[in-house]
Amino acid sequence: MNKHSSTRLALRGDLIDFTAPPALEDPHSAGVRVRPDHWLLIEDQRIVAVQAEAPGPEWPQEDHRGRWILPGFIDTHVHSAQIDVIGAWGTQLLDWLNTHTFPAEARMADEAHAQALSALFLDSLFSHGTTSAMVFPTVHKHSVDALFAAAQARQMRLITGKVLMDRHAPDFLRDDVAQAERDCTELITRWHGQGRLAYAVTPRFAPTSTDAQLAMAGALMAAHPGLYMQTHVAENRDEVRWVAELFPEARSYLDVYQRFGLLGPGAMLAHGIWLDDEDRALLRSSGAALAFCPSSNLFLGSGLFDWAAAQAAGTAVSMASDVGGGTSLSLLRTLADGYKVQAMAGRHVSAWALLHAATLGAATALGLAHEIGALEPGLMADVVVWDKAITPLEARRQAVAQDVHDAVFAWMTQGDDRHVVETWVAGGLRYRRPSLAEPQLRA
Repeated sequence: MNKHSSTRLALRGDLIDFTAPPALEDPHSAGVRVRPDHWLLIEDQRIVAVQAEAPGPEWPQEDHRGRWILPGFIDTHVHSAQIDVIGAWGTQLLDWLNTHTFPAEARMADEAHAQALSALFLDSLFSHGTTSAMVFPTVHKHSVDALFAAAQARQMRLITGKVLMDRHAPDFLRDDVAQAERDCTELITRWHGQGRLAYAVTPRFAPTSTDAQLAMAGALMAAHPGLYMQTHVAENRDEVRWVAELFPEARSYLDVYQRFGLLGPGAMLAHGIWLDDEDRALLRSSGAALAFCPSSNLFLGSGLFDWAAAQAAGTAVSMASDVGGGTSLSLLRTLADGYKVQAMAGRHVSAWALLHAATLGAATALGLAHEIGALEPGLMADVVVWDKAITPLEARRQAVAQDVHDAVFAWMTQGDDRHVVETWVAGGLRYRRPSLAEPQLRA
């Protein structure tokens, strides 16, 4: 093996990515790029070439013929502390928070717990095919430090920030405006822009922050150009009514965030189910994006997201697991739920639209298409190898697929984390399925 063997790798398989947004309901839409039996060449953390011919002997090679190779999934809304409450029985959103979420988040007060859970959370993302994420930790400053440190050690693209809550939450999870501002400023200085890390100002949702705290959050955004913002909006009708009572001067739930300077490019708002046309116009004009969380919306009975209306209004839509409201870190399972939610709303979304929202669409919404989201020379080598089938029944379904869209859609609706063969982040192997024999390496 030559001197380049530690930084070079060639992966062979069926490559799928996107060059443009596909149409929402057209399985034959332009924008999808399928390159069967191609080689993906990785060197020094980045993709350097995609080619049909085999590379030379100076490239260590992994042969994954018959498998998909995709850009790593990008989860734009997920809660690290809530892996402890995945699949917890409950009622609707507000009761579920008090019964399950807040007690789980309280455990993050222990620094050792925060460190161990953050490591488990990120490694679990990798094992589910997700390589980048926008994450809610908790109100505890050290929960942010733990998450950033774990991501930095894994060379992962991660966006996170201290959760802001100074009212309508248990005493053990409330902060105050002055201390929260100090904590956020210190965290921004320490972590924002370090390697692949970025800070997100993170008010949990409008009801758990006073006007003073939301104003402070907006001031942080103004003082530090380039920060992200993440929060929730219009997830549940009871929540929307509550916001109207708390902020009677605001036209809508979304307008609350606008009034405090929290909307703009880099703002990611989860759910957005109960929005109207004026809200969608505001999203478009501000450059803010929505995170579609179908598994969570189904599990908590929140409602059906109107993807077509968002798209018609020019709003970027990405895909998110929303664990622990969502029941799995697998974005593949989330995509299948996304199809079901849209089918209930009377439309049949293509596999391409779903996959795009978890790859290039998410990267574009986050302003990161120059780094992640596609299999393109120059981009970071965040790549996942997937089995198309792991059971005889799935193999039969793949064998009779009418075309590549049919094959991908069947894989999407049947697949889960067991189909992940390998996950590469910044060109480094972060996960290999335990049952998988070592692939044949050739130098």
